[in-house]
Amino acid sequence: MSERLRQVLTAVQPVDTSLIPQGQAHLDDLTKPRGSLGRLEEVALRLYLISGGSKPSVDPARIFTIAGDHGVAAEGVSLFPQEVSRQMVLNFANGGAGINVLARTAGIGLSVVDAGTVGGTYPEHPALIQRKVRPGTDNLAVGPAMSVEDCTRALELGIDLANMAADEGCRAVGTGDMGIANTTPSTALFCAYLGLDPEKITGPGTGLAADGLRRKIEVIRRGLAANQTAVTSGDPLRILAALGGLEIAALSGLIIGAAGRRMAVAVDGFISTAAYVSAWKLCPAVADYCFLSHASAEPGYASIMQALKADPLLHLGLRLGEGTGAAMALFVMRSAAAIFNEMATFSGAGVCKA
Repeated sequence: MSERLRQVLTAVQPVDTSLIPQGQAHLDDLTKPRGSLGRLEEVALRLYLISGGSKPSVDPARIFTIAGDHGVAAEGVSLFPQEVSRQMVLNFANGGAGINVLARTAGIGLSVVDAGTVGGTYPEHPALIQRKVRPGTDNLAVGPAMSVEDCTRALELGIDLANMAADEGCRAVGTGDMGIANTTPSTALFCAYLGLDPEKITGPGTGLAADGLRRKIEVIRRGLAANQTAVTSGDPLRILAALGGLEIAALSGLIIGAAGRRMAVAVDGFISTAAYVSAWKLCPAVADYCFLSHASAEPGYASIMQALKADPLLHLGLRLGEGTGAAMALFVMRSAAAIFNEMATFSGAGVCKA
């Protein structure tokens, strides 16, 4: 582990839970029946703790959609060819993808990041950050996806993105991904970190039929076996390097860096949750800053949530990735902050409490 990464991990502090009573007292004094705004109140209280007892806020916010390619795509684990990753990066930059539409609708900034797609540089574009660590990972089914050094560089890229957002005044970030075949490394990471069975949590990704799904499960089993030394080491960095992806590692770094700068994080779906688990294993305190945005429609996601004892904010059957769920979750988080900050109180409005 690099000294820089070690310092960033050490700097992430849990929120101050001694602030819970005063935050809850304010929520209970709002002009409504106690608890009647349900999970919106839970989100508001968590944002209050992240703010350190100041007015909670998630604005301005920025979503980082980070792209990387995967050597395991050679195993036929996706219906789409690898070149689609590169094509979609250009689509993001030109504003035509689902995440572009939802980010615009929610009034949230969007940056597209090349952390490791196959191929050279892209044409310069103001929405595109070109920080390629290397052009894709190796095939995790036969050995480590990347070296610990490259994985560390990807983590540090994510930390740089978080610092950039914080320096621009952002109060929250959202995670998004792009990378053909990236549900395979994500599933492998869930298995390694959480002790889950590939057969129980492996899903169709882009839409694999039954035979393709069986092949994908076998590829993940081979990957776990080929990287058994890393998996059994218990070292989260070695596990991430062996089984992960460049965009997954960069998203993990983004989460860690954002927590270090006391920003809330809207974690998107299946792939972003793998990045979250990686970040959490490296730095448990990041859990205080992260909101799992939606329940992915990937079949294994419910088991993953059960293992994490987590309940995502939204249940909409999404499985696109890109940061689409994060865009909608950030709007929910914005709504929670507004309720905390703007709603009248019984004590201030002269309204009788029940």
